Amino acid sequence: MKTYNILLSAVATSVALTGVLPCGANASDGVRAESLELNKSITRRVYKEGLNQGRFEVPYSADFVGHGGRATFTHADGMAEAKGWRKAFPDLKITVDKQVAEQDMVAVRWTARGTNTGTGNGIPATGRAVQITGTTLFRMADGQIAEEWTCADSLGLRRQLGLLATPAAPSATGGSASAGAP
Repeated sequence: MKTYNILLSAVATSVALTGVLPCGANASDGVRAESLELNKSITRRVYKEGLNQGRFEVPYSADFVGHGGRATFTHADGMAEAKGWRKAFPDLKITVDKQVAEQDMVAVRWTARGTNTGTGNGIPATGRAVQITGTTLFRMADGQIAEEWTCADSLGLRRQLGLLATPAAPSATGGSASAGAP
């Protein structure tokens, strides 16, 4: 047994000195895993600190570009919108339901809940509670958010707030098809 321990110690020392790794291992696997976890933790802060607590100190790159629908926005525009959501929904809580990270990208599936007791982002106070889901894809660069694409259930939000116009009822005398048409 003592010989086995000496041999194992010699192999471990040899691996450490020569940099040879076991079959299938990659020297950058540990670095990549750490980088992916760091990227995920930074993007979680967008929700936990920024939108939930109103502390907007998440690192964004100087050349950040955001994408929402057909429009692009700057970091300043994004911060103004985030603060508008906090004003419209003072009790806003967003949970991160799922995160997936690969290379320099982090995808986040989230759920937002809150009561619309304030005004912000063009939304009047309705007193209604809402819940919507969305997905944001972040591109990271050097530990900062460099780009993001967000898609959320805006129609569902407006519906829950009662802000959608209701379609006009068809007139009793007009109509395009008769009731007995095949």
